[in-house]
Amino acid sequence: MAAQRPEPRVLVHTRTTDYRHESIPDGIAAVRSLGAAHGFTVHATEAPDFFDAPVGPYAAVVFLSTSGDILTAAGRKHLAAYVEAGGGFVGVHAAACTEYGWPYYGELLGARFARHPDHQPGKALVEDRDHPATRHLPGVWELTDEWYDFRTNPRDAVRVLVSADEFSYEGGGMGEDHPLAWCREQGAGRVFYTALGHASEAYEDPDFRQHLLGGIGWAGRIRAQ
Repeated sequence: MAAQRPEPRVLVHTRTTDYRHESIPDGIAAVRSLGAAHGFTVHATEAPDFFDAPVGPYAAVVFLSTSGDILTAAGRKHLAAYVEAGGGFVGVHAAACTEYGWPYYGELLGARFARHPDHQPGKALVEDRDHPATRHLPGVWELTDEWYDFRTNPRDAVRVLVSADEFSYEGGGMGEDHPLAWCREQGAGRVFYTALGHASEAYEDPDFRQHLLGGIGWAGRIRAQ
């Protein structure tokens, strides 16, 4: 009888040194729930020195609304080595407000946060439904969130999955081409980012949860059960 393969492991990192989102515990709970339902285990930490050692055998590392400078020089080295060697990286919401002083991280993620208008209803346009994070979504996805603007438009360097319809809410600052969720490859690794997930309610939304699951599964090469 063949030995049973161990469940994939996902690391959720939530350290903040700047703004801290109240929704972080809800995000952790959501990822744990998704893991229990779809066959992967979840380890959550915000230990400052976690990345000071080489990253263990995780299918994906999730930066869940991290903010500010959260890694030491050794931590930066080990995270980069993990991704370049084939690890999955997932950034959620304020992950784009993280490690502004580390150029590699900006390239890894694809773009850096600039500003946002008020938390409000709006419409997201699903550009690419041939991806696990979006194939369940309608062409126009109506939701309430914090519609992040970015310092640069990442389109030329990423595969855009979802963009914001700035005509559907007030205060957008990027214009007609406003990527909101995307994926890319870095070395042998895979990277997924979604700007959504500001409020606790997002992590109770079945569409957003499936969006998050698809991103984690794709980045970590996890076959959801």
